[in-house]
Amino acid sequence: MTDTISRVETFLVEPRWLLVRVETADGVVGWGEGTVEGRAATAAKAIEEISELIMGADPSRIEDHWQVMTKGSFYRGGAVFASAVSGLDQALWDIKGKTLGVPVYQLLGGAVRDRIRVYGWIGGDEPAEVAEQAAAARETGLTAVKMNGTAALEHLASGAVLDAAVERVAAAKQAMGDEGDVGIDFHGRVSMPNARRLLHLLEPVSPMFVEEAVVPENSHLFADLAARTSIPLATGERLYSRQEFLPVLQGGIAIVQPDLSHAGGITECRKIATMAETFGALLAPHCPLGPIALAACLQLGFATANHVIQEQSLGIHYNTTGDLLDLMVDRSVFTTHDGFIERWEAPGLGVELDEAAVREAGARGHAWRGPLWRLRDGSFAEW
Repeated sequence: MTDTISRVETFLVEPRWLLVRVETADGVVGWGEGTVEGRAATAAKAIEEISELIMGADPSRIEDHWQVMTKGSFYRGGAVFASAVSGLDQALWDIKGKTLGVPVYQLLGGAVRDRIRVYGWIGGDEPAEVAEQAAAARETGLTAVKMNGTAALEHLASGAVLDAAVERVAAAKQAMGDEGDVGIDFHGRVSMPNARRLLHLLEPVSPMFVEEAVVPENSHLFADLAARTSIPLATGERLYSRQEFLPVLQGGIAIVQPDLSHAGGITECRKIATMAETFGALLAPHCPLGPIALAACLQLGFATANHVIQEQSLGIHYNTTGDLLDLMVDRSVFTTHDGFIERWEAPGLGVELDEAAVREAGARGHAWRGPLWRLRDGSFAEW
């Protein structure tokens, strides 16, 4: 008799995660992460509703379930729905790998690399003392870091403010050494006029990439920016499908950053990566989230030729009430060696959570919200 999906649970876990537990009638458990930062409770309700479509079904039919979950309602897409599907999709891949006794990357065609380079965050929301933090990251073995390019920024920033942003990047780059890299996140808080100027000023510093140079709803502007700079432009954490990635790829984006907890899980992000490859673009999944999300990203990366580097959240400034490794039984799986995480052979997503700790944390819950910023004139500022 074919195994069936029998139970779906969600857990709001600090600092801001939404974990998804899917169990089959045969007792196989898969984990996923469907976090929508700041709207995790909303995503949990969406998971409850969407899971009705797959309850009692064969868990191995992942592609069919993805089609049904994404298209089984007249209204589709967006951060909440896509993230709900993502959490369930990750859990189904975890179940399939565990059932067959192989890691997920084997189900995606097998490994194309032995290890994955990772980067960490420095500087927080309002970057300061980045040189010291970059040096500390280098001491832990990381060879790459990412930092916010600016704090809240006026629509037409002064030359002094832009120069100071460049100086911070240069200081971090120097602290990382000749073999180190620094990625810059504009976080969508940089206006188009400022982006043109700041990209020009950053050219001599040669950052690894500039992320979200403009807000995703203005993705039609990327072609102009890409034509003006040699710095690789990256985007994608707030794009949720192949269809949304297509215009930015056509506009010259060099690095796509889908979030496997937002953009349809492993199933859709593998397709996004393949489409990006046809444009010569690289894959660097967004992942300032929890251990299941990171494991899913790494499984995809081990099997994807154009994967270049992986974000991870250990010590990130959001993690004040919990950190990446807190709920893991074996924390060594994410240990970095010379800036890389080694491939592992454990089945499924390859990580084991302390379920009692997850349930205890889920009982506490969380209500994480992103900050609201305003400019000097009192108007809204992008965070």
